[in-house]
Amino acid sequence: MESGRPSQGRSGREAAEITSQSSEGTGEDMSLAAQADTDTAEDVEAAGHFRIYLGAAPGVGKTYAMLSEAHRRKERGADIVVGFVEAYGRPQTVALIDGLEVIPRETVDYRGTRLEEMDLDAVLRRRPGVALIDELAHTNVPGSGRNSKRWQDIRDILAAGIDVITTVNIQHLESIADEVEHMTGTPVRERVPDSFVRKADQLELIDSSPEQLRRRMLHGNIYPEEKVPQALTHFFRTDNLIALRELALRFVADESDEELLEHLRRRRTQVLWETTERIMAAVSGASGNGMLLRRAARIAFRVKGELDVVHVVVGGDTGLPGDGKSTDALRQLTADLGARWHEIQDDDPARAIIGFARDHQITQIVIGSMQRSWWHITDGGPILRTVIHEAGASGIDVLIVGRHDAAPAAEAIDSSAAEGS
Repeated sequence: MESGRPSQGRSGREAAEITSQSSEGTGEDMSLAAQADTDTAEDVEAAGHFRIYLGAAPGVGKTYAMLSEAHRRKERGADIVVGFVEAYGRPQTVALIDGLEVIPRETVDYRGTRLEEMDLDAVLRRRPGVALIDELAHTNVPGSGRNSKRWQDIRDILAAGIDVITTVNIQHLESIADEVEHMTGTPVRERVPDSFVRKADQLELIDSSPEQLRRRMLHGNIYPEEKVPQALTHFFRTDNLIALRELALRFVADESDEELLEHLRRRRTQVLWETTERIMAAVSGASGNGMLLRRAARIAFRVKGELDVVHVVVGGDTGLPGDGKSTDALRQLTADLGARWHEIQDDDPARAIIGFARDHQITQIVIGSMQRSWWHITDGGPILRTVIHEAGASGIDVLIVGRHDAAPAAEAIDSSAAEGS
């Protein structure tokens, strides 16, 4: 997943040279070609000023990928330095550091041991265009600098206007660390806030199958030989690696989905991009909406999609049948089902529903068929009919859920008696 700042594109001279070499038509043709070239270049996003290589586990190749990118950028004339890279004695990684400027490390005495850390002040004084800084979640040695965490150092470097490329494994994200601890039985002490990772302009997954990763371990390409047996029978078990890989893939997929939605919102496109299923439930405060909401949640679960619940407020009142307690109960049910609640103020419910669906690239709308007068009578005409028509024009499916009234009192009494017998 990548989401960088807008590119400055080619220089005017470069665009003119390319146009003069490829166009032999009239001056107007050349002008159109130059404009097309400029438009295309502006659509290509520049390398972001904060880039993260994300992996499912140690050894997938994050640092190798970061150093490879550094050499490519250096060949293009970038001012790039190694702020801190940990090679762990891996020959191929060590070889890639050669040819790059390395900022000397700071040496710190800690409990009788001399340890090395990144020299933050030295990086800031050097002020390169790009700094390579490995291991985003690393905890700094006490007394080694102004910050306790490396991500805080990176925050300061970015604030100084220096681009940063870094690496991190999925288990170090705060929202995922506890799950990884439970799954692997290995404590995750170094953590980085999800919010900081999500600030990255570009997030790229470095992927490796569990089988390939375990082979790399056996060949001595990840840990020293004496650590291999324990690693393969503990953290690097196949089931652990499969689960970690899925966590990494899902995190990047979620980020990519948000990036796509933001891009489409900026472009104000009316085209539906079905990259994943996005389910929306339109609810009111009338009876039967709890059933509708549960039905929508089951659909979302089956298609591995997310669920958004939309409640339209008409005028200054609820605008929907049912009292505030019904709405509060639906809001709580939404939270219990892991869905997102949205309350929209609009005197035209159909417009609000379709507008939300288009803005959020909804693929399926789940709506009730008989919810008293709200879906049927309004100044703009029948709401349900309008939703179906407008959704169809946008390529959005509509599922109409029949109203299920509560069971008759006699049946409820019989049921209770049966349970007590």
